[in-house]
Amino acid sequence: MRENTPPSTSLTAIPSEHAQQIRHLAHDLSNALEVILQTSYLLGTQPLDENGRQWHAMLDKGVQQAAGINQQLREYLRRHC
Repeated sequence: MRENTPPSTSLTAIPSEHAQQIRHLAHDLSNALEVILQTSYLLGTQPLDENGRQWHAMLDKGVQQAAGINQQLREYLRRHC
């Protein structure tokens, strides 16, 4: 896995046509992640055996990480566009 590296201090702007496409993709990713987040939440309200709880924890951790990465992407776009 890649280590978290601090954002570049360079303020080179992303070309607007690229930034617009990246924003669109980040928005679509947010929508898809929201479905997974809500489904994971609902799954967590159900009685699960030990294996089910482990799978649920893995799902929840992964989707939380993906949501965090998406948020970092959006913040990067705000700083560089």
